[in-house]
Amino acid sequence: MNQASRWKSALDADLPFWAPYRELIGRLAGSGFPDSAALNALLRSGCCSGGGKALRFVRADEIPDVEYERHIFETGEVSTRGNNWHDLFNALVWCRLPRLKAALNTLHCGQLDTEREGRRGALRDALTLLDESGVIVLGRDRAVLQALAERNWQSALRTHQGAWETDLSIVVCGHGLLEKFLRPYKSITAHALLCHVELPVSESFEDHPLAATDTRLAQLLLHGALQTGPKNLSPLPLMGIPGWWPEGVQDQAFYDDAAVFRPPPEGLRPAPIHPL
Repeated sequence: MNQASRWKSALDADLPFWAPYRELIGRLAGSGFPDSAALNALLRSGCCSGGGKALRFVRADEIPDVEYERHIFETGEVSTRGNNWHDLFNALVWCRLPRLKAALNTLHCGQLDTEREGRRGALRDALTLLDESGVIVLGRDRAVLQALAERNWQSALRTHQGAWETDLSIVVCGHGLLEKFLRPYKSITAHALLCHVELPVSESFEDHPLAATDTRLAQLLLHGALQTGPKNLSPLPLMGIPGWWPEGVQDQAFYDDAAVFRPPPEGLRPAPIHPL
């Protein structure tokens, strides 16, 4: 193993859920765990906080006792602990989806002065879920999105298995999820924002620049997609996505595991499907 990439041996970058982050991870060199300077080198030009301040990652011990979201909003400084996977993955999401992260920062800060006795409202609960354990499911096949919203796992993941190769795209934005991918287990479940995208049959999601998708997702959040709270997000057992489970076959017995693919509760009101 190359000495420069020794820390990377903790993750198996060949697994499909790492695919969107492989390029960023590949740009991190050095035998030690990536520090703030290495992470700053990954940032796109012009990345800003929700308050429009130039973004940079700063060692946590250099800015102790700050109010996390407000400090980012007002200064652009993201407190980043050394040798910490959670903060590393948070930085990678900022580098990959800076507009989405800035929108989350804006919305968090807009709620700080309305909270009572430190209690988060419904909007901040939803923002935190998306930021920590969220994915965005982009799909042109509305039937699959509806099946996901209704928690009809057989339909969404088995009957429409082929749609996951051509008609759906998963944007992993939860940095807590990335940390869980270090040791994947069957019951990893995301909070999914479901988005219907009108794409011609001749086009794929790969045909569209990530920056444009990032901008549209940020606008979706800023226009109130999570305003009424966590009910706008739908659970998604990620290892049920075709090809994602690394430990064996995804056969009928796999999907019959009700401890993971739980039946919908009685009277379920499915999460909305947002046009994008």
